[in-house]
Amino acid sequence: MSDDKGSGYVTGGQEYSRDTNYITDRITADGSSPWPVEAGRYRLVIARACPWANRAAIVRRLLGLEPVLSMGICGPTHDERSWTFDLDPGGRDPVLGYERLQEAFLARDPQYPRGITVPAMVDVPTKAVVTNDFMQMTLDFSTQWTAHHRDGAPDLYPEHLRDEMDEVMQRVYTEVNNGVYRCGFAGSQRAYDQAYARLWTALDWLEERLSTRRFLMGDTITEADVRLFTTLARFDAVYHGHFKCNRQKLTETPALWGYARDLFQTPGFGDTTDFPQIKEHYYVVHADINPTQVIPMGPDTSVWLTPHGREELGGSPFGDGTPPGPVAPGEEVPASHGPGGIGHRPDEERPRG
Repeated sequence: MSDDKGSGYVTGGQEYSRDTNYITDRITADGSSPWPVEAGRYRLVIARACPWANRAAIVRRLLGLEPVLSMGICGPTHDERSWTFDLDPGGRDPVLGYERLQEAFLARDPQYPRGITVPAMVDVPTKAVVTNDFMQMTLDFSTQWTAHHRDGAPDLYPEHLRDEMDEVMQRVYTEVNNGVYRCGFAGSQRAYDQAYARLWTALDWLEERLSTRRFLMGDTITEADVRLFTTLARFDAVYHGHFKCNRQKLTETPALWGYARDLFQTPGFGDTTDFPQIKEHYYVVHADINPTQVIPMGPDTSVWLTPHGREELGGSPFGDGTPPGPVAPGEEVPASHGPGGIGHRPDEERPRG
């Protein structure tokens, strides 16, 4: 990012290339890393606006890790210095005491040279970041934190499906999760045209796959569904217009739209989705492609609660397990920010600099 409005995402004449240089430390149960799984030791820092962070919040809730892994929530906008805790009283995270997530990265390395990203796992005793490797993080929630899973928690990374899942998730990541960014941050017509073609080739593949199976891997939800959902939840609100991914709206793709609503109406998915924060982040932070920083009022998100009819394909989200219980106190998405909500913060209430 190149200025205090958070612009600088587009490089003229070039295609978009994501910086994937993360802190790859892992929190493990078998002593194979310096960071042991330990109840109450770590804090997951997210921003509801961010799709990569949203997936971590969903997996944490599906597995029932709330009692052992606390969660801090950054506001939807940031400048070049990093995400801020501007939604908390006094603008500070109540556990870490930080105003900015950047402080946790600098506690780890005072000369930290890379991007400050969410989700991040922070070691509460030292207040230093442990990892921001979002891909591995959620797999570790499923495989390393099993001793703390709730009764009835789903197996989101079933061993017998992992080879196929890894292939599906890789394609979803490169072509869809990151594909929308490749369109939105394209620096030339050629780069955009190529990115657009790749995105819709993948979405057509997913439309066909989901026309005969309820979820990506079959009859129950897995990590693969979490990863696709967070992009679909943002598609009509942001990616269709703001990122020019506009061949069709999600609501115009029968299987994908039914699938997305099926997940949204499943506990853990829709109740972690905040549409106004999503829109505020993209339309305000990406000032180089939306220099006015005006946030659109639409689309109507009440359609997410309409019947999806996916039960006809069989299966059920949790199989032999059970859905998670109520959202943890203090972590609820405000009713006005869910389906049908319009609210977003006016200019004077957004943090600056």
